[in-house]
Amino acid sequence: MSNLIIELQGKTQIITINRPDKLNALNKETIAELSNAIKEAEQNDEVISIILTGAGEKAFVAGADISEFHEFNREQAKDLAKGGQDTLFDLVENTEKIVIAAINGFALGGGLELAMSCHIRVASSNARMGLPEVSLGVIPGYGGTQRLAQLAGKGKAFEMISTASMITADEAKECGLVNHVVEQSDLIERCLSIATQLQKNSPRAIAAAIRAINAGYKEGVNGFESEIDEFADCFTTQDFKEGTDAFLSKRKANFTGK
Repeated sequence: MSNLIIELQGKTQIITINRPDKLNALNKETIAELSNAIKEAEQNDEVISIILTGAGEKAFVAGADISEFHEFNREQAKDLAKGGQDTLFDLVENTEKIVIAAINGFALGGGLELAMSCHIRVASSNARMGLPEVSLGVIPGYGGTQRLAQLAGKGKAFEMISTASMITADEAKECGLVNHVVEQSDLIERCLSIATQLQKNSPRAIAAAIRAINAGYKEGVNGFESEIDEFADCFTTQDFKEGTDAFLSKRKANFTGK
Protein backbone atom coordinates (compact mmCIF):
# COMPACT_ATOMS: atom_id res chain seq x y z
CA MET A 1 0.00 0.00 0.00
CA SER A 2 1.37 3.39 -1.00
CA ASN A 3 2.25 6.03 1.56
CA LEU A 4 1.24 8.74 -0.92
CA ILE A 5 -1.95 10.10 -2.42
CA ILE A 6 -1.31 11.61 -5.84
CA GLU A 7 -3.87 13.65 -7.77
CA LEU A 8 -3.70 15.98 -10.73
CA GLN A 9 -5.67 19.23 -10.45
CA GLY A 10 -5.41 21.06 -13.72
CA LYS A 11 -1.68 21.31 -14.37
CA THR A 12 -0.70 20.85 -10.71
CA GLN A 13 0.31 17.51 -9.23
CA ILE A 14 -0.71 17.35 -5.56
CA ILE A 15 1.36 14.81 -3.62
CA THR A 16 0.05 14.05 -0.12
CA ILE A 17 2.13 12.08 2.37
CA ASN A 18 -0.48 9.73 3.80
CA ARG A 19 0.74 8.42 7.16
CA PRO A 20 -1.48 10.43 9.53
CA ASP A 21 -1.22 7.82 12.30
CA LYS A 22 2.56 8.49 12.29
CA LEU A 23 2.11 12.25 11.79
CA ASN A 24 3.36 11.60 8.24
CA ALA A 25 6.88 10.81 9.48
CA LEU A 26 9.41 10.02 6.76
CA ASN A 27 10.67 6.46 6.62
CA LYS A 28 12.87 4.94 3.90
CA GLU A 29 9.86 3.64 1.99
CA THR A 30 8.13 7.03 1.96
CA ILE A 31 11.32 8.82 0.88
CA ALA A 32 11.68 6.39 -2.03
CA GLU A 33 8.04 6.84 -3.03
CA LEU A 34 8.33 10.62 -2.87
CA SER A 35 11.44 10.51 -5.02
CA ASN A 36 9.67 8.43 -7.66
CA ALA A 37 6.60 10.67 -7.57
CA ILE A 38 8.70 13.82 -8.07
CA LYS A 39 10.59 12.23 -10.96
CA GLU A 40 7.34 11.10 -12.61
CA ALA A 41 5.82 14.57 -12.24
CA GLU A 42 8.94 16.13 -13.73
CA GLN A 43 8.68 13.87 -16.78
CA ASN A 44 4.93 14.43 -17.22
CA ASP A 45 4.28 17.22 -19.74
CA GLU A 46 0.80 17.73 -18.28
CA VAL A 47 2.33 18.78 -14.96
CA ILE A 48 3.59 22.35 -14.65
CA SER A 49 3.89 22.59 -10.86
CA ILE A 50 3.84 20.37 -7.77
CA ILE A 51 2.30 20.77 -4.31
CA LEU A 52 3.63 18.70 -1.41
CA THR A 53 1.51 18.34 1.73
CA GLY A 54 0.64 15.95 4.55
CA ALA A 55 -2.56 14.08 5.31
CA GLY A 56 -4.79 15.27 8.14
CA GLU A 57 -4.81 18.53 10.04
CA LYS A 58 -2.01 17.88 12.55
CA ALA A 59 1.18 17.53 10.55
CA PHE A 60 2.92 18.22 7.28
CA VAL A 61 5.71 15.86 8.29
CA ALA A 62 6.64 15.49 11.95
CA GLY A 63 10.20 14.31 11.37
CA ALA A 64 11.90 11.11 10.34
CA ASP A 65 11.10 7.62 11.60
CA ILE A 66 13.68 7.34 14.39
CA SER A 67 13.00 3.63 14.89
CA GLU A 68 14.71 2.93 11.55
CA PHE A 69 18.13 4.32 12.48
CA HIS A 70 18.56 4.66 16.24
CA GLU A 71 21.10 1.79 16.30
CA PHE A 72 23.11 2.86 13.24
CA ASN A 73 26.90 3.21 13.36
CA ARG A 74 28.81 6.12 11.81
CA GLU A 75 29.05 4.71 8.29
CA GLN A 76 25.41 3.73 8.26
CA ALA A 77 24.47 7.21 9.45
CA LYS A 78 26.57 8.81 6.71
CA ASP A 79 24.91 6.63 4.09
CA LEU A 80 21.50 7.54 5.52
CA ALA A 81 22.11 11.28 5.27
CA LYS A 82 23.75 11.16 1.84
CA GLY A 83 21.19 8.74 0.48
CA GLY A 84 18.29 10.86 1.71
CA GLN A 85 19.75 14.07 0.31
CA ASP A 86 20.56 12.50 -3.06
CA THR A 87 17.29 10.59 -3.32
CA LEU A 88 14.82 13.25 -2.25
CA PHE A 89 15.87 16.57 -0.72
CA ASP A 90 18.37 17.70 -3.37
CA LEU A 91 16.07 16.23 -6.03
CA VAL A 92 13.19 18.46 -4.88
CA GLU A 93 15.39 21.57 -4.72
CA ASN A 94 16.72 21.01 -8.24
CA THR A 95 13.47 19.87 -9.83
CA GLU A 96 12.79 22.15 -12.79
CA LYS A 97 9.11 22.50 -11.99
CA ILE A 98 8.16 24.74 -9.07
CA VAL A 99 7.47 22.70 -5.93
CA ILE A 100 5.22 24.33 -3.32
CA ALA A 101 5.15 23.05 0.26
CA ALA A 102 1.68 23.29 1.82
CA ILE A 103 2.67 23.12 5.49
CA ASN A 104 -0.53 22.03 7.21
CA GLY A 105 0.69 21.54 10.78
CA PHE A 106 3.89 20.32 12.40
CA ALA A 107 6.97 20.45 10.18
CA LEU A 108 9.75 19.11 12.36
CA GLY A 109 13.17 17.64 11.65
CA GLY A 110 13.08 15.94 8.28
CA GLY A 111 9.67 17.47 7.68
CA LEU A 112 11.01 21.01 7.87
CA GLU A 113 14.01 19.93 5.81
CA LEU A 114 11.62 18.66 3.13
CA ALA A 115 9.65 21.92 3.19
CA MET A 116 12.86 23.94 2.94
CA SER A 117 13.94 21.98 -0.12
CA CYS A 118 10.78 23.16 -1.90
CA HIS A 119 10.88 26.39 -3.89
CA ILE A 120 7.90 28.08 -2.20
CA ARG A 121 6.39 27.49 1.26
CA VAL A 122 2.86 28.31 2.39
CA ALA A 123 1.94 27.53 6.01
CA SER A 124 -1.38 27.18 7.76
CA SER A 125 -1.80 29.43 10.79
CA ASN A 126 -1.59 26.44 13.15
CA ALA A 127 1.74 25.24 11.72
CA ARG A 128 4.74 24.81 13.98
CA MET A 129 8.27 24.40 12.63
CA GLY A 130 11.56 23.32 14.12
CA LEU A 131 14.72 21.25 13.90
CA PRO A 132 14.83 19.43 17.27
CA GLU A 133 17.60 16.97 16.41
CA VAL A 134 20.08 18.16 19.05
CA SER A 135 17.59 17.05 21.71
CA LEU A 136 18.31 13.52 20.43
CA GLY A 137 22.07 13.99 20.42
CA VAL A 138 22.37 14.52 16.66
CA ILE A 139 22.05 17.35 14.13
CA PRO A 140 19.86 17.75 11.02
CA GLY A 141 21.16 15.46 8.30
CA TYR A 142 18.97 16.20 5.30
CA GLY A 143 20.32 19.67 4.52
CA GLY A 144 18.70 21.49 7.45
CA THR A 145 21.81 23.28 8.71
CA GLN A 146 22.42 24.71 5.24
CA ARG A 147 18.93 25.58 4.00
CA LEU A 148 17.72 27.10 7.27
CA ALA A 149 20.70 29.47 7.29
CA GLN A 150 20.08 30.34 3.63
CA LEU A 151 16.39 31.06 4.15
CA ALA A 152 16.19 32.52 7.66
CA GLY A 153 19.74 33.72 8.25
CA LYS A 154 22.72 32.33 10.11
CA GLY A 155 21.71 33.71 13.51
CA LYS A 156 18.20 32.27 13.32
CA ALA A 157 19.62 28.91 12.25
CA PHE A 158 21.99 28.86 15.24
CA GLU A 159 19.15 29.72 17.60
CA MET A 160 16.54 27.30 16.26
CA ILE A 161 18.92 24.36 15.94
CA SER A 162 20.79 24.82 19.24
CA THR A 163 17.65 25.38 21.33
CA ALA A 164 15.64 22.70 19.47
CA SER A 165 12.69 25.07 19.75
CA MET A 166 9.65 25.37 17.53
CA ILE A 167 8.45 28.60 15.94
CA THR A 168 4.96 29.59 14.86
CA ALA A 169 3.85 30.12 11.29
CA ASP A 170 3.85 33.90 11.80
CA GLU A 171 7.39 33.78 13.21
CA ALA A 172 8.45 31.67 10.23
CA LYS A 173 7.04 34.27 7.84
CA GLU A 174 8.74 37.08 9.74
CA CYS A 175 12.19 35.50 9.32
CA GLY A 176 11.62 34.50 5.68
CA LEU A 177 11.23 30.78 6.27
CA VAL A 178 7.77 30.72 4.68
CA ASN A 179 6.27 32.91 1.97
CA HIS A 180 2.67 33.08 3.18
CA VAL A 181 0.49 32.16 6.17
CA VAL A 182 -3.20 31.36 5.69
CA GLU A 183 -5.97 29.60 7.57
CA GLN A 184 -5.76 25.84 7.23
CA SER A 185 -9.05 25.70 5.31
CA ASP A 186 -7.53 28.01 2.68
CA LEU A 187 -4.11 26.35 2.44
CA ILE A 188 -4.43 24.20 -0.67
CA GLU A 189 -6.51 26.86 -2.40
CA ARG A 190 -3.75 29.42 -1.84
CA CYS A 191 -1.11 27.02 -3.15
CA LEU A 192 -3.23 26.28 -6.22
CA SER A 193 -3.64 30.03 -6.77
CA ILE A 194 0.15 30.46 -6.80
CA ALA A 195 0.47 27.48 -9.13
CA THR A 196 -2.13 28.92 -11.51
CA GLN A 197 -0.32 32.25 -11.60
CA LEU A 198 3.06 30.76 -12.45
CA GLN A 199 1.51 28.45 -15.07
CA LYS A 200 0.82 31.50 -17.23
CA ASN A 201 4.55 31.85 -17.79
CA SER A 202 7.16 29.95 -19.78
CA PRO A 203 8.06 26.54 -18.27
CA ARG A 204 11.45 26.71 -19.97
CA ALA A 205 12.17 30.13 -18.46
CA ILE A 206 11.02 29.02 -15.00
CA ALA A 207 13.31 25.98 -15.19
CA ALA A 208 16.19 28.26 -16.19
CA ALA A 209 15.40 30.59 -13.29
CA ILE A 210 15.43 27.68 -10.83
CA ARG A 211 18.85 26.60 -12.07
CA ALA A 212 20.20 30.15 -11.92
CA ILE A 213 18.89 30.84 -8.41
CA ASN A 214 20.21 27.53 -7.07
CA ALA A 215 23.60 28.15 -8.70
CA GLY A 216 24.28 31.01 -6.30
CA TYR A 217 24.22 28.57 -3.37
CA LYS A 218 26.55 25.95 -4.85
CA GLU A 219 30.19 25.86 -3.83
CA GLY A 220 32.57 26.79 -6.61
CA VAL A 221 29.80 28.08 -8.88
CA ASN A 222 29.45 31.73 -9.88
CA GLY A 223 25.73 32.49 -9.80
CA PHE A 224 26.09 35.58 -11.97
CA GLU A 225 27.85 33.61 -14.70
CA SER A 226 25.19 30.90 -14.48
CA GLU A 227 22.51 33.56 -14.89
CA ILE A 228 24.23 34.93 -18.00
CA ASP A 229 24.40 31.45 -19.55
CA GLU A 230 20.79 30.62 -18.66
CA PHE A 231 19.64 34.00 -20.00
CA ALA A 232 21.43 33.38 -23.31
CA ASP A 233 20.08 29.82 -23.57
CA CYS A 234 16.52 31.16 -23.28
CA PHE A 235 17.02 32.87 -26.65
CA THR A 236 17.26 29.44 -28.30
CA THR A 237 13.83 28.28 -27.10
CA GLN A 238 10.43 28.30 -28.78
CA ASP A 239 9.01 29.80 -25.58
CA PHE A 240 11.19 32.90 -26.04
CA LYS A 241 10.02 33.37 -29.62
CA GLU A 242 6.41 32.86 -28.56
CA GLY A 243 6.69 35.20 -25.59
CA THR A 244 8.30 38.05 -27.48
CA ASP A 245 6.01 37.63 -30.52
CA ALA A 246 2.97 37.66 -28.24
CA PHE A 247 4.19 40.78 -26.45
CA LEU A 248 4.84 42.65 -29.71
CA SER A 249 1.50 41.50 -31.14
CA LYS A 250 -0.32 42.45 -27.91
CA ARG A 251 -1.79 38.97 -27.45
CA LYS A 252 -1.63 36.31 -24.75
CA ALA A 253 1.34 33.97 -25.06
CA ASN A 254 0.75 30.25 -25.54
CA PHE A 255 3.83 28.60 -24.07
CA THR A 256 4.63 24.97 -24.86
CA GLY A 257 7.70 24.50 -22.69
CA LYS A 258 9.93 23.96 -25.69
